[in-house]
Amino acid sequence: MGYRVAIVGATGEVGRTFLKVLEERNFPVDDLVLYASERSEGKVLTFKGKEYTVKALNKEGSFKGIDIALFSAGGSTSKEWAPKFAQDGVIVIDNSSAWRMDSEVPLVVPEVNPEDVKDFKKKRIIANPNCSTIQMVVALKPIYDRAGIKRVVVSTYQAVSGAGAKAIEDLKNQTKAWCEGKEMPESQKFPHQIAFNTLPHIDVFFEDGYTKEENKMLFETRKIMHDENIKVSATCVRIPVFYGHSESISIETEKDISPEEARDILRDAPGVIVIDNPQNNEYPLPLMVQGKDEVFVGRIRKDRVFEPGLAMWVVADNIRKGAATNAVQIAELLVDEDLI
Repeated sequence: MGYRVAIVGATGEVGRTFLKVLEERNFPVDDLVLYASERSEGKVLTFKGKEYTVKALNKEGSFKGIDIALFSAGGSTSKEWAPKFAQDGVIVIDNSSAWRMDSEVPLVVPEVNPEDVKDFKKKRIIANPNCSTIQMVVALKPIYDRAGIKRVVVSTYQAVSGAGAKAIEDLKNQTKAWCEGKEMPESQKFPHQIAFNTLPHIDVFFEDGYTKEENKMLFETRKIMHDENIKVSATCVRIPVFYGHSESISIETEKDISPEEARDILRDAPGVIVIDNPQNNEYPLPLMVQGKDEVFVGRIRKDRVFEPGLAMWVVADNIRKGAATNAVQIAELLVDEDLI
């Protein structure tokens, strides 16, 4: 049995990756409908050797007959269009932040809370978490199940691809200008130069000094883990890397757990690859994880502040596991659970 799948935001970085992941994982697609903005209308994209023409999402129309819609088109677009798809019987899997904290919309990471996917029926919308949250909870859930987690302190080192096409161009153009000894071009996306620099600023700031990105890591983690008592303090930083988010994570556990036990637990955990041999310079790197769907964990050690506690280093491809792959995995869950 196959399904009619729509992709909203098909010409963007995540939209194109949807196509790759659907093909690589052999998701049962019978027909494909591609949507994007008016400026992308008429573009042709290829899926499994067949060409599909992109439609503009700018007209009222029926979406009946579509089984699943994968959205990656921004919060305002999702707020406007996701309910219209849902009203026509489509199950929407949305990558924006628009629905994540809606109490009637499940927020799902298949390795962490697959059971929540069944709650989509209230609004026929399932939210994909923030990219930095996804990789963190995939790494933390096996530890949480064994020893409990009370507090998390995380610093992220996030690739420019997470900020979109203009951010990628900023890093390319600024690096090229620096190497050629030319004047640094003005940034299209960031408030400061990103090449050879770090920006402790992702999304807008709130009055308490934290950013929206940092708050996402707190509130989304609580919702996914079903634990309102977990405390999360995040500092989110943009770095001059194209793909792959890295995270330095320290956790306070409820029960003592050794680094050796944590490694064993994580090696057996779904969607996790442990690379932890620092004596031979073996640990996860952004270049290593590019194009991969797993979450990579290394540098597992006793934390020197939290007792009991652990520190670890977590890296994942933000466009794949942090966005497209996680959404396709949710679609696979719907199929596996006979929910569609």
